[in-house]
Amino acid sequence: MKTILLNNGVEMPLVGYGVFQVAPAECERCVLDAIATGYRLIDTAQAYYNEEGVGRAIARCGVPRSELFLTTKVWISNSGDGPAARSIDESLRRLRTDYIDLLLIHQPFGDYYGTYRAMEQALQAGKVRAIGLSNFYDARFVDLAENMGVKPAVLQLETHVYSQQARMRRLMEDYGTRLMAWGPLAQGMNGFFDDPALKAIGAKYGKSVAQVALKFLTDEGIAVIPKSVRRERMAENLGLDGFELSAGDRDALRRMDTGHPLAADFNDPALARYLLGYDRQFNPARQ
Repeated sequence: MKTILLNNGVEMPLVGYGVFQVAPAECERCVLDAIATGYRLIDTAQAYYNEEGVGRAIARCGVPRSELFLTTKVWISNSGDGPAARSIDESLRRLRTDYIDLLLIHQPFGDYYGTYRAMEQALQAGKVRAIGLSNFYDARFVDLAENMGVKPAVLQLETHVYSQQARMRRLMEDYGTRLMAWGPLAQGMNGFFDDPALKAIGAKYGKSVAQVALKFLTDEGIAVIPKSVRRERMAENLGLDGFELSAGDRDALRRMDTGHPLAADFNDPALARYLLGYDRQFNPARQ
């Protein structure tokens, strides 16, 4: 499996399996299927409430822990030095592992500076191999990257053919931060799976719309974490070898970029309020 080198020397698989919106009851089965299919990077988060399912799958899969790459994320309600540190230990327990390969701050809200300090300490203690951010844009990304001792290794953003994050990729270059795409299949928005341009390019190579879109991103050096609960789709999303997009096709795909995200605007106050109260539906004690 192809890998990319992070700014601290850690190797990370280019294609992983994401468990966002995978039900906790189904997560163990899905992760076992993904690992059996060939995935080695598994992406979860505290706020997905399925870390325990990932942990059970890791314990049962039969693949050595050293061959797997686990990513999780610290949620807003655990922000700050002390709460974040405690939540990292809880994630380790739920994941049934001694270390997390990549730990991210999930959202750019709350005391994320305190959270990042706790992550730096976890990195120094060997609990984490690499740290980074999710959904940090523009000035917030630069401010944190400039002011913290450890530069973010990864920034996870909504990234797909309709939102290619060209501006953010230029900003990230100064810090050696690698882009990981969440929603690399645009979550089906914009009629993604019926997009005539994607279908036409796929027909040339005998590949699906999903394979064309994922191949384009990975060829750009962008890590991807597509999600599916169906094993045949997992295999399809992983099957990116054996064909190369032509220069003309890559140019056509670049022209599909709208320059803005489709799923979430992290400058939207309504979204911020929703995310700040998100886990109250799962944790009544936080009301």
